[in-house]
Amino acid sequence: MTSKLTYMGAIGLTALSSVAAAPALAAGTTAGTTITNTATVDYQVGGVAQGQQSASNNFTVDRKINLLVEEVADLTTTVVPGQANAVTTFQLTNISNETLDFALVATQIVGGTASHGGSDSFNVNNVRIYRDNISSGTIGSWDAGDTLITGYVDELVVDTAIRLFVVADIPAALANNSVAGVTLRATAREGGSIGTQGAAITETAGANTAGKDTVFADITAGVAGDAARDGSHSDNDDYTVQTATLAVTKTSRIISDPVNATSNPKLIPGAVIEYCIAVANSGSAAATSVVITDPVPGQLTFNAGSILLGGTVTSGTCDFNGATGGSYAAPNVSGTIASIAAGTASTLVFRATVN
Repeated sequence: MTSKLTYMGAIGLTALSSVAAAPALAAGTTAGTTITNTATVDYQVGGVAQGQQSASNNFTVDRKINLLVEEVADLTTTVVPGQANAVTTFQLTNISNETLDFALVATQIVGGTASHGGSDSFNVNNVRIYRDNISSGTIGSWDAGDTLITGYVDELVVDTAIRLFVVADIPAALANNSVAGVTLRATAREGGSIGTQGAAITETAGANTAGKDTVFADITAGVAGDAARDGSHSDNDDYTVQTATLAVTKTSRIISDPVNATSNPKLIPGAVIEYCIAVANSGSAAATSVVITDPVPGQLTFNAGSILLGGTVTSGTCDFNGATGGSYAAPNVSGTIASIAAGTASTLVFRATVN
């Protein structure tokens, strides 16, 4: 697509949805309309007015099938592994000159490049399509009040735009920046029968007829498999995984021993060891509720009150700092770090004595 849509708010979307009440815009004169033109001739003979002569011509306006499917806002949908009901947003506009049904299909891009430049690397699950319900809920955003589409949009009035949501579930255990592309395709179908999907539409071949002919006028969107003048239109959107990627390192240092105290202490019985468990997040989303557990070996005795949480790491080296916290339930030292932001690290530190 050469242009993407940005949500205009409740007033803007309502105006779009009610545009059919105003004079036709893109669609033009309604298909099937009979246009009549009558010419009249007045004349005199010998200065005396004679009866007026007239001639008429009429023709039937043919049907132009045109539609537009557009991704709303040129943005990927960021998701996390295991997320349910992840939403991509599209807009469908009927710019034909007749009320029509539109068959809808949401498919997944398999391999290749997704909408926003990433390489498609996974498939989403449980793909569904919803229509925005502008009479309830949050207009322009998917919510429980929106209508699940079972195959088609019914009786879409000319020059009317509606918001559509492709909703899917994200698999677990995905790598950061994984991408899944989706395509929404709409195909024009015959309208006129409420509650029933209309028949497929065929373009009129050959010369113009006296009746209502059909012309496909849709343009290509540049989406693979979407040809111009085929009565259908489509666009792509995608999901991009933004998650935490954690790496754990554990180091130790000797604090003291009972012979040398703190002067070049050695790892002899009675020596005090300080451990540091560092958790680094190289992903693009914060890791939250990070629980660290470390069982103390039987050859060591945990030093009560020595646990420090939320310490820092400098140039890959533990700073052996933090705030008092955590707990000990033999043999496990444990602590919870509320959040480790993307690109940062945090630590759990504790001490134990060699038996």
